[in-house]
Amino acid sequence: MINRLNFRTLDLNLLRVFDEVMAERNLTRAAHNLALSQPAVSNALRRLRELLGDDLVRRSGYGVEPTPLALQIWPAVRDALQRVRESLAPGPFDPTQAQDAFVLAMADATASKIVPGLVAILDREAPGVTLRVLPLTTRDPRPLLEDGGVDLAIGHFPGVLAELGATHLQEQAPRFLSRRLYEGHYVVVMRRGHPLAQGPLTLDDYCAARHLLVSFSGRPFGFVDEALAALSRRRRIVLTVNQFFTAGQVVATSDLLTVLPHHFLSSTGRAAELAVQPLPIDVPTVHVDMLWHRQTELGSAQRWLREAVVRAVASAPAPDEAL
Repeated sequence: MINRLNFRTLDLNLLRVFDEVMAERNLTRAAHNLALSQPAVSNALRRLRELLGDDLVRRSGYGVEPTPLALQIWPAVRDALQRVRESLAPGPFDPTQAQDAFVLAMADATASKIVPGLVAILDREAPGVTLRVLPLTTRDPRPLLEDGGVDLAIGHFPGVLAELGATHLQEQAPRFLSRRLYEGHYVVVMRRGHPLAQGPLTLDDYCAARHLLVSFSGRPFGFVDEALAALSRRRRIVLTVNQFFTAGQVVATSDLLTVLPHHFLSSTGRAAELAVQPLPIDVPTVHVDMLWHRQTELGSAQRWLREAVVRAVASAPAPDEAL
């Protein structure tokens, strides 16, 4: 461990580098997060190794693996650095005086549920704050959060959350954090005069129909198709779009079927022209989560934004569940 003489001469920046390397288990990513070159990170690790008399990390595959000593001291180092950050952070965020601008990424169906409540909160509490909502075109928004162009990403990110869960199991500090907001209830939507609009919708009829798929990536395979594939079934997708609003407009004037979040029907502006049927197949629950970069975890403005989103979701009217 660090003796008294070494601690007197210890450059505390070395601990920042150590913490980032331990969190990332990769020197290149740690250097990027710290705005340093990789040689500078390597040099800092060398100096810390000399002080502690331990390798700290060893190369493994595309990254590094910590030594037992590194794993032992990291929690104390991380806790100390967090306390310093909290002590030196700006004063509490005052929404009534703030002039901050926040950027959120989400799909149009998600925005229809969250944004009205957010606007009401801004009107009441933060009249100087501005929001910019970007279309979400991916199931992995981490690059958007990584470069700082987006404060929050909100959507269905099963692959990302699975990776974050695995990171937690490996006792690594993830670069991204999440919070569950709500569960999406999806239904089959078609025009009111569609031949399948009356009576129970069977799986055979569903698979035989022509379908429109909402896909952010453009990939013609969604969560419904995954569930069908598990039963050795498939449907015919003849059109793929990247907006739920567009899907509602198209099926209202065609014989295509689509799958939409139930709460979004009123936002299409054509709810009176649409018929709704339950999905004829069990699908996994579609969770909608809020995702952010851990570097923004302690900021009081970011905390206020995240709590405002939670309150906006809670204030959203529940859809009429009658089908």
